[in-house]
Amino acid sequence: MIRLAAAFVFCLAAAPVSALDLTLPGNARATAETVSDPDSYALPTGPYSSGELPARMLEGRVSRQAWRMDGQNMTTLQMFAPLREQLQAAGFNILFECADEDCGGFDFRFEIEVLPAPDMYVSLSDFRHLSARRGADEHVSLLVSRTGSAGFVQLIQVTAAGSDRRVPNVTVRPLQTVPAVSDDGDLAQRLTTQGHAILNDLEFATGSSDLSDGNYPSLDALGAFMRDNPQARIALVGHTDAVGALDGNIALSKRRAASVLERMVSAHGVPRERMDAEGMGYLSPVAPNTTPEGREANRRVEVILLNTE
Repeated sequence: MIRLAAAFVFCLAAAPVSALDLTLPGNARATAETVSDPDSYALPTGPYSSGELPARMLEGRVSRQAWRMDGQNMTTLQMFAPLREQLQAAGFNILFECADEDCGGFDFRFEIEVLPAPDMYVSLSDFRHLSARRGADEHVSLLVSRTGSAGFVQLIQVTAAGSDRRVPNVTVRPLQTVPAVSDDGDLAQRLTTQGHAILNDLEFATGSSDLSDGNYPSLDALGAFMRDNPQARIALVGHTDAVGALDGNIALSKRRAASVLERMVSAHGVPRERMDAEGMGYLSPVAPNTTPEGREANRRVEVILLNTE
């Protein structure tokens, strides 16, 4: 069993060699699943370079699956590494592995096969990919990426045409809580080294500025940081997508930041005078507003460290 800082557990389910069983976090939900037999698939075998993407053209039974994990704050490596280990434990040999720019960035992303949005989303600056083989006639490609508030996984499997091997079985396990030390340290490190961090597990009611009820690990980590640094002051800054007028979006984003501030006061005992709440509307996007995934990533609240003395 592999434990990760973001309070999720991945593990490999026991299975015969002919089966592929993987486990995803408990908040994962399937967004796409197709099977074509026979079909073809170009399996990437190297990074995009000199105008070309090295690939091995495979023919056979092709299954394509995708999943989305809402409200999780894992890095792409934290999502990717356990799945890679599961594949290796199941007998797959890694043929090629890369991350964003090392893959070829923009060109690699648009040369490989990706299920259409909203089933799958790929950030051009934050994705990981691998190609692997088991035996002579079974290949898989794994692609992982994320927005500011959700993770995405795509798995493509190719087996011999007419194969009786089933579509990879992916189990969704209940969320299991692990000690939050790593979460706290991660947020604290981002604040002290970068000066800001996205609180990317927050949820607001549709069209509302009220923070939804529930426990948010990011706010737990922020509360711990503020207790450990009693002189620190922070600004909570709300952001929106580009739908609607600027004035209204600035007002909404500031109200959402204020809602988070009030939760920090009531639930974590942080003195009000150590926090400010501001709103930027759509003036500071982290993704294009031309897609649903981009707009979702832009709807966020960030914390900015003002001082520690």
